[in-house]
Amino acid sequence: MIAISKLRDSVKICGSCFNSFEGESELCQICQNPLRDKSLLCIVANETDLTAIEKTKKYKGLYFILGATVSALKKSDLEKLRIKELENVIKNRSEVQEIILAMNANTEGEATVLYLERFLKAFNKKITRLGRGLPIGGELEYADQETLSSALEGRK
Repeated sequence: MIAISKLRDSVKICGSCFNSFEGESELCQICQNPLRDKSLLCIVANETDLTAIEKTKKYKGLYFILGATVSALKKSDLEKLRIKELENVIKNRSEVQEIILAMNANTEGEATVLYLERFLKAFNKKITRLGRGLPIGGELEYADQETLSSALEGRK
């Protein structure tokens, strides 16, 4: 029980991308890494999607974990998204040139992408999506590394 308590106290949420991590800093290892391409911001729904993309070793930019996706039929889902936080990240990082929308290729993912495309249009940044190569209805966390690599390289 003490070990679980210590673990809970040592795990933090990154102040920039919302990834959970262990450490003393306010930022996770990805956000702290000076070698990451700060002109790229990849928006994912959750931590497992971030982990799946990182496993490909093809993407060298930064991330933002949205926290959820939205149903095409439920406006209440919009309240679960970290939209204000995303807006702050984009406004405070002038070096961001491209925003990659890396959502699952299912109904919720598509609804989220459409919402984000409308929201992000005002920031005058290049907005891309993962290339097809991911099966419709598939989940990022279950895709193999080769498929994810191809999807990242073929983004539009």
